[in-house]
Amino acid sequence: MIKYIGSKRTLIPVILDTIRRAGEFRTVADMFSGTCRVGHALKASGYRVLSNDHNTYATTLARCYVQADAEDVRDDAAKLVREFNATPGKAGYFTETFCVQSRFFQPKNGERVDAIREAIASKGLAPELEAVMLVSLMEAADRVDSTTGLQMAYLKSWAPRAHNDLELRVPAVLPQAKNGKGEAHCLDALEAAKRLDADVVYLDPPYNQHSYLGNYHVWESLVRWDKPDVYGIACKRIDCRERRSLFNSRPRFEATMRTLLESISAPVIVVSFNNEGYLDRSVMENMLSSLWGGTGNVVTIENDFKRYVGAQIGIHNPRGEKVGKVSHLRNKEFVYVVSQDDLTDRLTPLTSPAVEQLSLFDK
Repeated sequence: MIKYIGSKRTLIPVILDTIRRAGEFRTVADMFSGTCRVGHALKASGYRVLSNDHNTYATTLARCYVQADAEDVRDDAAKLVREFNATPGKAGYFTETFCVQSRFFQPKNGERVDAIREAIASKGLAPELEAVMLVSLMEAADRVDSTTGLQMAYLKSWAPRAHNDLELRVPAVLPQAKNGKGEAHCLDALEAAKRLDADVVYLDPPYNQHSYLGNYHVWESLVRWDKPDVYGIACKRIDCRERRSLFNSRPRFEATMRTLLESISAPVIVVSFNNEGYLDRSVMENMLSSLWGGTGNVVTIENDFKRYVGAQIGIHNPRGEKVGKVSHLRNKEFVYVVSQDDLTDRLTPLTSPAVEQLSLFDK
């Protein structure tokens, strides 16, 4: 899957074990699905997953990894991957914007992205198969980009991988989960909380002021293929200035989070949040315990992790020049579980040192 700040890759074993221990559930809703790593893992574990994200690229990832089932799309996707890998490049919007005006990709790869994206658009594919092919292209481009994982800026010198040739692969689409077909939604989280009915709701909201749309604007433009006007050295979409989430606002975050939590009808809510976010642990725990008229029972699982690679190598300006120092290399990721039932006995083992071993996986 694509490089992504805030990815829960290393936390997935804890999240899965938490939900498994919390009860016998069939359906899990993920309100901020991002790259869909969590949704993909939940589907692999048999849960019916309802993924939601207000960004189109994230919804496309969810349509591929949660909603699409391998038995329906795998063979057609393999044929299309072979066809598109033989497609010669032809410069267009993507090359001009992200290889000439900016330097996210080598022009040879930008030209391939242009040609393949136009080919996908011309096919009139069914939505799930189209999502699989768009994810295949997005992931192929991600493997040859020249960033630290964010699209706020590109590197001053080309990353070694940027010289490689773009090559599509069939994404790791899963068979349908035993508890039913998943769904991908593109809604504001507050609206999704009212519409999606699940046994467990998983929340991984933004931690700070940085918009995921701004961080991954190239993928939004690639998936939408609306060829928008852009601004700045990073060639961000114009709507990055307008499409702001309330969860990216420090003054509004707490009230918005409270409204979201109070809109959820599921009996169990699991929240991922770290110590660099807008709310500290005590505030989050008090907010969760106030649910259901103050009868919410909260269990907090603390995990220690390395920060994402961009934070480890320092702060860079849009020209790729280092302008700041690294403040710290590790942070704490909290998994909060709240229910009307007391889950302490079921979840307390997760607060043991064994969780620290899980946090070291796959780094």
